[in-house]
Amino acid sequence: MTDSNRPRRKKRKTLITLAVAALLIIGVATAIYWWNHRPITPTILDTTEQRALDQKIETVQERTYQPGEKVLTLTEREVNALFHHNTGLGDKVKFEFADHAIHARVHTDLDPDIPILGGRTLKAKARFKLTDAHNNPAIILDDVTVWGISLPNAWLAEIKGKDLISELGINLTDNTIAEGIEDISVNHGKITIQLAE
Repeated sequence: MTDSNRPRRKKRKTLITLAVAALLIIGVATAIYWWNHRPITPTILDTTEQRALDQKIETVQERTYQPGEKVLTLTEREVNALFHHNTGLGDKVKFEFADHAIHARVHTDLDPDIPILGGRTLKAKARFKLTDAHNNPAIILDDVTVWGISLPNAWLAEIKGKDLISELGINLTDNTIAEGIEDISVNHGKITIQLAE
């Protein structure tokens, strides 16, 4: 091996390393871009899932007395399909169930007449807890992020960590709806509501 081949090999090795690094950076940047710009699509249930959901709804709505189930379990897909079916907003809002919390993702275009931000796409996410420290039904705002930035509590009128139901002046201690719910649990992908006797 001659000395003239060494610089050529070293140069080739450097070029290959730079090419691999550039491809990795492009791949990571593409993945991040896709993740941040992934669309929200309405949830449409297939016929089997729709029949199962309809049966759950009919069970709750039946007027005849049949002792038995006091537990209502809905999957994330069923909740999103119901939301889309009843509001038509399934392409703008999507709910995701995490352990002990619900995330609401919003993806919509802002009115072009809004100063500075007009015409842009709003991407926001809110995290809600459904029970308070005593496991009573509640809606507690845990966090709000807009374009990936967590908003300070001061910008949200100090409502982070507060029960939004009690902030609206609704007293749940003597509320018949709240008394009818014994327990609410949210796990990854499903929500379970245990009804009281």
